Amino acid sequence: MDEEAGPFLDKTEVAAQDFMVGEAHYYPRTLKLENSDVPLLLVRSKIGLVNAATAFTVALELVPNPRVVISAGTAGGLRQDINVGDLAVGLDYTYTDADATAFGYVRGQVPGMPEKYSTSAELLEVAREAAADYQGEGNVFVDTMLAGGSFVTAHNVKDTREIFSQAISTDMETTAIAQVASSREVPFIAIRGISDLCGPAADQDFHMAGEIVSERSAQLSTALIARLVQSETHWLREENND
Repeated sequence: MDEEAGPFLDKTEVAAQDFMVGEAHYYPRTLKLENSDVPLLLVRSKIGLVNAATAFTVALELVPNPRVVISAGTAGGLRQDINVGDLAVGLDYTYTDADATAFGYVRGQVPGMPEKYSTSAELLEVAREAAADYQGEGNVFVDTMLAGGSFVTAHNVKDTREIFSQAISTDMETTAIAQVASSREVPFIAIRGISDLCGPAADQDFHMAGEIVSERSAQLSTALIARLVQSETHWLREENND
């Protein structure tokens, strides 16, 4: 959504004219760090699994070998210990409403596809380092993230929590992007701010404005990018010294 893209537009500079392909909006940008300028392609896909997968497939034609792909923005909080304003970082990803268990598949698994899609150990390590240094508001949770074609609400959250007991969040795009990234063998991670709780307890706030949590998502996402650039520069420096 526009409010999810906004913080990234504020933190980056225009690199070329933005454009649309179908429903998706593409923004070539530059993230200026202390010692380098990092090229970014910001994509606002609109809502839904198909919109996200389509927009990302086009993006991969424009940037065939990205250093990292990040699904950013907002999500619904799922696990009981997560609150609005917190951040969800993906360990692995599956579908909320995929159910082919009658044919021997696990819940969340699309027939013929992996049970889950995972962030690589190397990328996850850098993300954990960025999360440990995160100075913004809200706590950072790292675990399973869900996505599906339906909203999880208080009406159906009990079933979802029982089946996916470790899942921290749910949205309508992330797993589709993870699936495409896996098929193309590009590094992927999701970093989303919790704007709503799917089934809040009586003493929990259940909503926070999307632009607020999107800013937190953008803050941690850009910190991760900076760390990746630093680690890559350090590796290249060591290689040149050898």
